[in-house]
Amino acid sequence: MQVPISAATIPKRRVGLIANRSHQDDPLSALVQLLSGSQAAIAFLNIEFVVVGRTLDAIYKHGLDALCPTIERFPYGREGGLMKLVSRVVDEDPLRAVDAVIYLIDPVDPSSVFPEAVALKRQCVIHQKPFLSTLASAQEWLELQACLLGKAADPALDARFQLEQEGIALIAHDALKPAMLTLAEKHFAVLDRFACRYATGTTGGLLNQTASRLKATEAPAWVHPYRSGPLGGDAQLAELVLERKIRRILFLEDPHVARQHEADIQLLERAARTVTDFALVISEASEADRYLHALSLRSASA
Repeated sequence: MQVPISAATIPKRRVGLIANRSHQDDPLSALVQLLSGSQAAIAFLNIEFVVVGRTLDAIYKHGLDALCPTIERFPYGREGGLMKLVSRVVDEDPLRAVDAVIYLIDPVDPSSVFPEAVALKRQCVIHQKPFLSTLASAQEWLELQACLLGKAADPALDARFQLEQEGIALIAHDALKPAMLTLAEKHFAVLDRFACRYATGTTGGLLNQTASRLKATEAPAWVHPYRSGPLGGDAQLAELVLERKIRRILFLEDPHVARQHEADIQLLERAARTVTDFALVISEASEADRYLHALSLRSASA
């Protein structure tokens, strides 16, 4: 791990925060688990939360405001709070822009498919900012960012970094298949530690060719390939997510092209959000690069 940095020298990070109603009302909700379980990382990272209306009400209701060093309140969603958050993702002013977004999504909440919710994720992908839509993804992102800056690993999270017992899915749209192969080669050591690797169609075949070259062997297959996405591969992987056989999904999306199998893509994300305390999705290549680097450091200490 890196030599610890003084907390006073860590620049402030602005993080958008919103949770669907089912993830904020209960005393054991995902919002409560996130802020109470990650309070050390939040303080260490000097995070300023930009919180949409009702989510901030829930923070005060549960007495969690003391765990948030700095808070900027945005309006309620019905008053445009989520739309304002989309604008802050693309803002060029570092004093206004957000560096990441945590949106704890309930997959059956209709507001999660409102235009502003869809735009929020798309703009995060375009502008290469983390979009964290499950409890597991938010917890893991906070932990990894803190560890990268030298904070001691949280032993309560060690179990999820036992990669030899974990499965990972590696998926990429056509234009991003070269980026996925580059990631696989650059981070082959950490990906090779996983118990199982899964992919859809062509991506799986290309990854197996890469692994054969790097390992100088053709068998057994490094990645278990399923059908291509348009033919149902995403649905097959979604079932493995629901069965908690796949915790991490690297799904490199091309946000600039129309996708005839958009419903299948959403199905895989929906599966991760259904098991919000377990699974996570990373949708952008540069963020996946940073993530795999941090994962290799953190998992070495687990």
